[in-house]
Amino acid sequence: MRFRGSIFLSLVAVGFIAAAYFPRPDSAQKEAVLIQVMLKRLADMHYQPQPIDDNFSKKVFNYYLDQLDGGRRYFTQADIDKLKAYELQLDDQAQAGNYDFFNLSSDLFLAALDKTQGFYREILAQPFDFEAKETIEFDGDKLPFAANDAELKQYWHKYLKYEVLDTYVDKLEAQEKAGADAERKSPETLEKEAREEILKIFEDRDSRLRKLKRDDRLSLYLNCITAVFDPHTNYFKPIDKQNFDIRFSGRLEGIGALLQTDGELTKVSSIVVGGPAWKGKELEADDVILKVGQGNDEPVDIKGMYIDDVVQQVRGAKGTEVRLTVKKKDGSVKVISIIRDIVILEEQFAKSLLIDGKEPGEKVGYIYLPSFYADFENENGRNCAEDVAIEIEKLKSENVNGIILDLRNNGGGSLRDVVRMTGYFIEKGPIVQVKSRNQSPDVMNDNDPGVQYDGPLVVMVNSNSASASEIIAAALQDYNRAVIVGTPTFGKGTVQRFIDLDRSVAMAHSEVKPLGNVKLTMQKFYRINGGSTQLKGVTPDIVMPDAYAFIETGEREEKYPLEWTEIGAVSYTQNVMKIAKLDKIKANSQKRIGADPVFQQITSYAQRVKTQYDQTAYPLQLEAFRDYRKTRSEESQAFKDLFKNPVNTGVRNLPVDMSGIQADESKKARNEDWLSSISKDAYLRETLNIMHDLINQKGLTKK
Repeated sequence: MRFRGSIFLSLVAVGFIAAAYFPRPDSAQKEAVLIQVMLKRLADMHYQPQPIDDNFSKKVFNYYLDQLDGGRRYFTQADIDKLKAYELQLDDQAQAGNYDFFNLSSDLFLAALDKTQGFYREILAQPFDFEAKETIEFDGDKLPFAANDAELKQYWHKYLKYEVLDTYVDKLEAQEKAGADAERKSPETLEKEAREEILKIFEDRDSRLRKLKRDDRLSLYLNCITAVFDPHTNYFKPIDKQNFDIRFSGRLEGIGALLQTDGELTKVSSIVVGGPAWKGKELEADDVILKVGQGNDEPVDIKGMYIDDVVQQVRGAKGTEVRLTVKKKDGSVKVISIIRDIVILEEQFAKSLLIDGKEPGEKVGYIYLPSFYADFENENGRNCAEDVAIEIEKLKSENVNGIILDLRNNGGGSLRDVVRMTGYFIEKGPIVQVKSRNQSPDVMNDNDPGVQYDGPLVVMVNSNSASASEIIAAALQDYNRAVIVGTPTFGKGTVQRFIDLDRSVAMAHSEVKPLGNVKLTMQKFYRINGGSTQLKGVTPDIVMPDAYAFIETGEREEKYPLEWTEIGAVSYTQNVMKIAKLDKIKANSQKRIGADPVFQQITSYAQRVKTQYDQTAYPLQLEAFRDYRKTRSEESQAFKDLFKNPVNTGVRNLPVDMSGIQADESKKARNEDWLSSISKDAYLRETLNIMHDLINQKGLTKK
């Protein structure tokens, strides 16, 4: 397991994936049925099912341990030896509905949690010596499990020293930057404060771990089983499926408030504009929720309650009442009644802008699509294909000379919608080939001969553009209909379906429901030219420098991805608009990129990112650590500074959108931030240059 990012983020990650002890369940039958039904669905329906044998067991064993304690901070070799007895038995246990290994791992982790709590309380009670020249290794793949408790405690001493040192240096630097009149504290006082802060972080994390329910722990274990099939086959317990549906559809029934845990308390982090809480004007960000009541029922005290359980209390059907007892920032306590309603998460939907092109009089339409969302449960719900069609019509009414479709960081979504959307730019024809296990491929076609947009088109992608994003980019590239620009895409060439496990259980056994869902890889998709985006992704026509160009990202970074394959091509052609001089457009762009100081610095930064990525050991001596931090901070700031100045002119909303944007101060502020970020986007600047060259091919530039 490779260490990335700040240690505090890694603590949160470990906190949510580490197991803890919970009493043996009364629902042992339900758990047995769950894993057996899940395995049956995987065997029957997965594109490439795995033999459930000793090799499978070993893969699950190693993957689970890596998820449980990839940083080698909890288990000793003695613990691993106890678990090792089950290494080749997990296949048999799963098929029998047996959880002996999982139960033992949970029990051992509780013991480790109690033990390491004793470690950090004892270690953090004494000051650290930051003069000793030593380092700490964070890559679990390079670390053995500690031989015994004494060795584990030694590692924790280094681990905590790093945490405290990082916070201590923050305090030193803040004091050094403070004015002459600011309070001055001794290094000893700052170091003591740093230890106290780290102690609180660890105590809070342990408190969260102990609140996790058995089904959360079980979900981790089951997802280690599904991960051996492929990285996109996952188990979803009921609330996880509910949350997925909300993200996918951009729609929920509730009050329209985002909640977060703050120690033992639940706080409101933000209010969704347009939702019931926003309309009521009583609930506010930073309110602490003390109790939740359903209508006139006795309210439930939620202090210490796990956040998923709080969310379930607050959500509910449209038209029902929830009564929240909240503590305001001024200390007053108030009961707020809210009638639940449909909440639309508008920030997840497609939106568009107008941008000045390279030459005077050139007007370019820009469409941002964050995901291929669709609301399959509601016939009146939003879907991305219809929304993009609306945005195209709005841009056409503004007489744009070309359209840029931005799919950067778009992880995909609805297959139906991406097929329909691709058809907006061609007359009709095949869009993608979809192949099920042991079957001939099916061709998904655009059967509508109408063309919604026949002008110059550029599609922006990056390494986080996946699945449906890769389908439309690949199809438009194969048809020679659009110029694809950016960086190679994620490489997810598989199709998933949700399988409701309850439907696999006879009515006579309804007591075990709900079991949850499995999102299961049932198909692979192929380009119309017969190639696949699996692992390889889509290589843009014009590749731009990227901060992560020298490290493996996307599907290639996964443990058990499906392999790249290819099939036969299908016949395809289009006559809407063909890019006749792509080589010249490429050459012009590469010449500009090569001479552009921003892109030159991005390439240099990418090389430093590779160096940092490979570095997994860090100094624990004060001056060496400060030098290391200073270098990384300066490099990071220099990269951020590349995007601090506006480089795109005339970035503006469409007149038809202004009334909706100005209806609320929160919307106005978010819109201003968006316009500002678009104006500073160096990748978009070069894309506008490419668009200019493409426009000139067709002679559409207005004079």
